[in-house]
Amino acid sequence: MGDGFLEVADVTAALDTVLSTMRAAGVKINYRLGGTGAALLQGVRLPVGDIDLLAARREDVDEFETALASFPCLYAASWIPESSQYFARYEVHGVKVEMSTVERQVDSDGMECVGRGPWRHHVWVACGSHRVPAVRLELRLATELVRDRADRYEPLLDHMSAHGCDLDLLQRAMRDQGVSAERRSLVRDRLSHP
Repeated sequence: MGDGFLEVADVTAALDTVLSTMRAAGVKINYRLGGTGAALLQGVRLPVGDIDLLAARREDVDEFETALASFPCLYAASWIPESSQYFARYEVHGVKVEMSTVERQVDSDGMECVGRGPWRHHVWVACGSHRVPAVRLELRLATELVRDRADRYEPLLDHMSAHGCDLDLLQRAMRDQGVSAERRSLVRDRLSHP
């Protein structure tokens, strides 16, 4: 964990342990890996502080919590009204692993954590002894552009410029997440000039 940020090995070890622990407990939930951890496991080198798992239902978060009972609990599963999340956080091998629902209704498939987006637009990535459904980079990029985190969106743009992306999905994500015209122009320039 250099500079306080996680490396691929940190994310892989912690997530592999979480998923193996859940499997051993017989826990099968519908989830997606999101956030910067999803981008890191898809080959993007960017700062990662924790692992974010999106759950389909509150019961999934409760089962996650039960399965991880032997690990330090940093935030017990509970409702956070400000963010419309049912949320829990554990520490696994020194890594913060969070699972939550995000319970806002949107009519969009271009959002990273709400609506159809994370459930429809994901890729399967290797993670230790598991295959993990990771939210697509296009949705993550739009989130980082809205948050104005250049240390995250620049590596995503570099990666997409080199490896390609779904431009239609990216355009919808930027529109639906409210990315400014200036940032959309930056993305067009970067992705049209490999």
